[in-house]
Amino acid sequence: MPAVEEPLESDSTVSVRSPLILGPVLRRVEGGRATIWVEPNRPGTVEVRAGSSVNSSRTFSAHGHHYGLVVVEDLPPDSVVPYEVWFEGEKAWPPPDYDYPQPAIRTRPEDGGVRILFGSCRESSPLHTDRFPPDALDAYAVRLSGQVESPEPTEWPDLIMLLGDQVYADETSTTMKRVLEERRAQRRPDAPDEQVVDFHEYTQLYVDSWTDPDIRWLFSTVPSVMIFDDHEIIDDWNISDTWRTDINRESWWATRIKAGLATYWVYQHLGNIPPSELEKDPVYQAVLANADDATAVLDEFGTRADSEPGSYRWSYALDLGRTRVVVLDNRAGRQLEPGRRAMASDADWAWLRDAVDGDHDHVVIGSSLPWLMPPAIHHLEAASERLTESRRPWVRRRAEKIRRAVDLEHWAAFGRSFDALAELLTDVADREGGPATVCVLSGDVHHSYVARADLPTRSPIYQLTCSPVHNALPGFMKPAMRFSWSRAAAAIGRGIAKAAGLPPPVVKWHRVAGPVYKNAVSELWHDGRDAVVTIAGTEPDKQLHRVARVSLTR
Repeated sequence: MPAVEEPLESDSTVSVRSPLILGPVLRRVEGGRATIWVEPNRPGTVEVRAGSSVNSSRTFSAHGHHYGLVVVEDLPPDSVVPYEVWFEGEKAWPPPDYDYPQPAIRTRPEDGGVRILFGSCRESSPLHTDRFPPDALDAYAVRLSGQVESPEPTEWPDLIMLLGDQVYADETSTTMKRVLEERRAQRRPDAPDEQVVDFHEYTQLYVDSWTDPDIRWLFSTVPSVMIFDDHEIIDDWNISDTWRTDINRESWWATRIKAGLATYWVYQHLGNIPPSELEKDPVYQAVLANADDATAVLDEFGTRADSEPGSYRWSYALDLGRTRVVVLDNRAGRQLEPGRRAMASDADWAWLRDAVDGDHDHVVIGSSLPWLMPPAIHHLEAASERLTESRRPWVRRRAEKIRRAVDLEHWAAFGRSFDALAELLTDVADREGGPATVCVLSGDVHHSYVARADLPTRSPIYQLTCSPVHNALPGFMKPAMRFSWSRAAAAIGRGIAKAAGLPPPVVKWHRVAGPVYKNAVSELWHDGRDAVVTIAGTEPDKQLHRVARVSLTR
């Protein structure tokens, strides 16, 4: 087994008292079962003691790092069950003198409201970089932890949905830059100086972000699901077929993509899999069969997942009461062939159609990239796609250069997919007796807003965008982004799209709230067939303040 390298140091004092480098992270809660993910500092047996339920599993190892996933069984319904993590027969979490409430697993009642906290774009932790405004997820964790014992505790979220750029492989923090510099002798000589490339360096990104004590407590006690966007791998990941051709010429790229997808599977996607489906996941079963050293299994998987888009389904779905949540991969499964460009593989589209079917009060689709953008930007992206497929080589080359330079890669830049999603959502929202709301939850664009599709459907269709959690939109871009929402900008963009030979988009939309340029988290609340979304942003006092509240059904 490869020798383990030391993780970067954290300012979290609790980490030195426990064999757990990371975790516990509470992931899926499904009926009376839940999954707890940990990264200990050596192989061994992880045990979770939750009330009268005691469950354990052996770790698996890869590249000298060790991971455990414990399925906790027989949890009572509608209950709050505190838990402890034991490792090799000794208590590992919570550590002595823990400053936070004890981690607990909350199981849902058979009925009742649903609360989903969501956001995206969290570049490192405030412990390791000070160049951004206060972290919204940190602020939420502080507020939530302070109200656990309150006589009037806040309503507990059923789920945290993180919609991309949970770590930044290509824009590293001050701490990570120091780690990369210290590893210079061990790194590939062709590796980018300030970007991560191999498996071990990727693991340090998660340590950099997730050892933040506030986040560590939040993740230990509120279930979470996640999906990648580009920065988990690299900016503009899979923006076009020519981009793939160019990046494959880089000598370090094969190592980067293999490590990026393998670590994403370990740290993020493994927890998305519900307990009832773990036995069906081929990668998890292969990892368990080679638990002493699954390095080759994960390396092979990372390479194949990139070279054969659609060979593994990153998308997933779950139910919270009568709310259906469907999270769609916008990146790894893209089809990039000119004339057949699509946001997702054919298999994922077929899966999506089935996933949104059924009897639900609300349908929520998680998409790292917004479907409905500022109209001016939508028109520019649609025009860029048309121009990159021009018969004139010089037009194609220039359009591709502009496309990459200003990140013209959202749904509008994959026109067939934009139209297909519009058709699918319209069908869902127009069903007799169908859901009360259909919402697309997204991030990526470093500002938050609510937009409504102008469609004559029985139920409304919304775009809910929340970004960033811990990052910032450059100041010079804010006036341009505000202008992009204006009618004047939309008219200019439409003129450009028309000149490129494009018809009007199949759907129109208007902004209901925002844009908000703060670090923010949003909360979507369902109560029966009512729905409300709020956006809360941080101020210099490091606290959350509500900046928008929209009823989606009244």
